[in-house]
Parts: sequence; structure tokens; C-alpha cells
Amino acid sequence: MKRLSEIGVRGRGPGVNLNLNVRGLAPSATVSINEISDRLRSEGRRIFKMGLGQSPFPVPELVVESLRANAHQKDYLPVQGLRALREEVARHHSREFGVDCSADNVLVGPGSKQLMFILQLAYYGDLVIPTPAWVPYAPQAQIIGRHVRFLPTSPRRRWRITAEQLEELCTSDPGRPRLLILNYPNNPTGGTYSETELEQLAEVARRYGATLLSDEIYGKLHHEGAHRSIVPFYPEGTIFSSGLSKWCGAGGWRLGLFVFPPGLEWLQSAMAAVASETFTSTSAPIQYAAVSAFEEHAAIDLYLERSRRVLRALGRHLASRLIAAGISVARPQGGYYLFADFRPQAKLLRAKGIRTSSALCEQLLEETGVAILPGAVFGRDPGELTARISYVDFDGARALEGAARLEGAEASPELDDSFLREYCGDSLEAVERICSWAGRDESPEGGG
Repeated sequence: MKRLSEIGVRGRGPGVNLNLNVRGLAPSATVSINEISDRLRSEGRRIFKMGLGQSPFPVPELVVESLRANAHQKDYLPVQGLRALREEVARHHSREFGVDCSADNVLVGPGSKQLMFILQLAYYGDLVIPTPAWVPYAPQAQIIGRHVRFLPTSPRRRWRITAEQLEELCTSDPGRPRLLILNYPNNPTGGTYSETELEQLAEVARRYGATLLSDEIYGKLHHEGAHRSIVPFYPEGTIFSSGLSKWCGAGGWRLGLFVFPPGLEWLQSAMAAVASETFTSTSAPIQYAAVSAFEEHAAIDLYLERSRRVLRALGRHLASRLIAAGISVARPQGGYYLFADFRPQAKLLRAKGIRTSSALCEQLLEETGVAILPGAVFGRDPGELTARISYVDFDGARALEGAARLEGAEASPELDDSFLREYCGDSLEAVERICSWAGRDESPEGGG
């Protein structure tokens, strides 16, 4: 079993002749940290699992009941997906974004990660990735042999790319085909874009004919329920990506979807052809069950509102605690991540022998039992002392029940610190351990 320091390390065993695109490719860091955490727990250590980004909430009972009712479904379904599901997704897409959409625009797959992989396989061009970025984007490009252009962001801009950055990249070679991935609310930062920012990015993409993959898997977990998409601003060039894993708590069900604009039928057809020769079709019972997830249901709306209330209160509390301890972090706007910048503690961390984000996370795990992921696996410089904190180490079903008990005839109150201590205590304790371990350094040398 790997140590934390081995996550993302390149290398190959003796006598193994690997394809050059795969040689040195390490297992996914997010999967590895979960396995490491489970191993340490099995050895009797108290471990706070703040590494894997898995929803803590149960799948809505309405959707679970639909799965039970469809467990007998055993036939191969169309490669593009169950017609009833695609029709419901299309109606949902039209409702959410006010754009025309039909079932023919929808492609269903066994998780959005698989769809992203075959998209890169079918689309010939540069992959443009703002960093920090979700772990698999770049490794998938490496496997396929695509050229990756990273667009680094900064905490000053709340880890978002600007239209000016995209313009500068495109003007360097205006005719070059490009696929830009936008992920918002973002993994690993928890941030998102304003309507103005999305509109400006759309203008640049349209001017240079760039294709956008809008990864909105956390859209329904915008903490204020006010998610905005780039789709209405650039409908002709944007592929929308979502699924059940995050907002519906169904990561292990493995169902993702893409919605294509009419002008990209050629790309959708190419992806469907690849799908037919690889995964064939997505699990039939899961597809039948997913229909109910995309229908209009008061129960789903209530589930999402309660989920957002818990994540909103917890994210704000943890961010405030980190900031008070001198750790730089942007307050999250959606999802369940914080991207912590420990560079203000650089002097104190150097005294511990820590000069990289991987060393930071390994020593933190060893000394406190808190498992988080280094910024390096999200495309940041290894020497940048950043890390992702996934604040989902709590019983989501219990937290939702607690939130429900507080609801009355009036608008539901904000969840306070006493609620968080009762229902999300491990997440609070994990961040307290991080703050105590990192110390505080306000000297100019420790700044950054």
C-alpha cells in the first residue's frame, strides 16, 4: 500500500514495457488517499478523512425506491442512453438554462469521468486546464497523448481564470483547436464564476472558436442555490457535464451525462462510436432510477436545500477558523472543498523540514491523523504550500435529519456552531488540528 508521499510519483516496475503515454502514470490521488486513510484506520489510528471528495449525504429515498423498482432491468440499453432518461435530462436542461434541448442532444455514460476521457479521445486539439484543477483532467490527456496547456490562477483572483488570460492564450495561435475545461463550483477551491465573468469568457471562446466543456457537477450544491452556467452565453460551443455523484450523493452508482449543442453532433456521434466499443452502455437499473432524479419533485428540492444549508454553514465556519489561524483560504461558494494556502506559515513549516505541498500533507497526516491532498496533485507547483481540504467527514444522513428538525413555519434558520459541533464534529476537529499544527507566522518572511 502506498504512503502519502508516493501519491502521484512516477515510475515503473522492472521488465515492464509500457506505452509511453501510460509509463509513469500513478493511480488517482483522490482514490489513493482514501485507500491510505482506510488502511490507517484498520490499524487502529484515528484518521480524519478529508481527502476523498465523496458526498456525505445519502441518495434521496425517492431515487433509491426507483432503483429498487427497476432492479430487474437487465437489457443492454442504447449506447446514447435510456430514451426516457435523456428526455428528462433535456427537459431539466431547458428548465435550468432556458435553452432549447432535446433527448438527441444527451449522452449518458458510466460517470462523467469516463465521458471526459472519450471526449478527449474523440476531439483533436489542445486541452486547456485552469489550475488548480480536478485531478483526472491532465492524466487523461497524458494517456491519450493530447497536448495540455495549463492556465494558472492565483488566490488574488480567488483561483479563477480571466477572459484576458484566455485571450492571450488564443491570440498566440488563433486557428488552433482548443478544448477549455471550466469546472464551477470548483474542485478543489469551492469557488465559482459570476455571470459577468462567464459572459466575458464566452465572448473570447466564441471569437476564437474554442470548444468549452462546462463541468457543473457541483452546480446544484451552490451554497445559496444560485448557480449560473456559461451555457446560455455560449450555447453553440459549450458541452455541459453533470451526473449523480455529487448533488445526488450517488458516486458509486456511476452515472454521468453530457449535453451537446446542435452544432457539435459530429463530436457527440464520435463519442457514441467510441462508447459502443468500450463500455457499450450504462447500467440499466441505474439509468431507470436516474429518471426520477431529474424530474421535478418537491422532495428532491427539499433534499438539496437541506444539503446546501449544512455545507454552507460548515464551509463558512471552517474557512473562518483557518483564516483566524493565519492560513489563507477563500470562503467556499459551492461544493465541499477548501483550498488552503499555507505560504503565510512558510517559515514555521521550513523549521519542520517542509518545503513542498506533498511533504506538508504527509507530515500533517503522520502527526495529526488529518488526511488532505497536496496542491501539487491539482496542477500547482510542488513548492507551493497549498492543499485541498474536503470537509465531508461527517454522517450526512444524520445531519440532514438534524437540519429538518430545525425547520418551522418561518424561513429555516442558519445552522449555528452548536449544530455543527453536534453533527459535523469530526470535520471541525480536523480543521482545529490543522490550525494548531500549522501554527501562526505573521512575520514578513513568512508571508506570501
